[in-house]
Amino acid sequence: MKTEDKANKNSVGTIDDLIQGMKDGIPIGLGYFAVAFTFGMAAARDGIGALWSAFISLTCVTSAGQFAGLTVIAAGGSLIELALTQLIINLRYLLMSFSISAKLTETGAGTAPRLLVAHGVTDEIFAISQTRQQLKPAYTWGAMCVAIPGWVSGAFFGGILGDVLPGALLSAFGIAIYGMFLAIILPPASGDRAVLIVVLAAMAFRAVLTWVPVLKLISPGFAIIIVTVVVAAVAAWLSPVKEEGGGS
Repeated sequence: MKTEDKANKNSVGTIDDLIQGMKDGIPIGLGYFAVAFTFGMAAARDGIGALWSAFISLTCVTSAGQFAGLTVIAAGGSLIELALTQLIINLRYLLMSFSISAKLTETGAGTAPRLLVAHGVTDEIFAISQTRQQLKPAYTWGAMCVAIPGWVSGAFFGGILGDVLPGALLSAFGIAIYGMFLAIILPPASGDRAVLIVVLAAMAFRAVLTWVPVLKLISPGFAIIIVTVVVAAVAAWLSPVKEEGGGS
């Protein structure tokens, strides 16, 4: 029995793994606080209180998904639109979770620890987890313990200020949203022509759906879904990523 308990602890990781994950998660948490602060203010502008902003952030843990969802909610979209938007935009997290799960399985982690890790997988947490030669759930949990509170508290305090600040000042703060998306888009687009083309194509297609008389009747939620699926599909067809090892 003692041998089995020791094996289970080894598969989950040690306190050192947890502490190291927390250390590596500090810069992520600080960055998340700033971005989520903007989300909280945007949510307050659309009538969503600070507590609800924090709850959304705790259960979703996704910047692009939450901002897109906020657009659907503010436009009075249906639950189907909201669900499909989240499914498509956050689909990459499913793939990331598969990748991390495979890595955790190699160290003997069970289903429950892997499911808990999957809830907190984000781009940044996935990146630092993948750099570990021998990944243990405790490491990723440590990063989550710092990053997710940063994300949730940022949304909460942003929501509080969104309820207090004058409307004109809140609108001015809204510019930070566009700055955040530019910070996300510009680095990869400047270093990869394919990414740049995808970004420009998505912008152009979204403009068409916004301004063309008939197409502008499409709700914002379904517009996001259509742009994401169509542009991603065309880009994958025209510029497929070659597998390592010379596969097609």
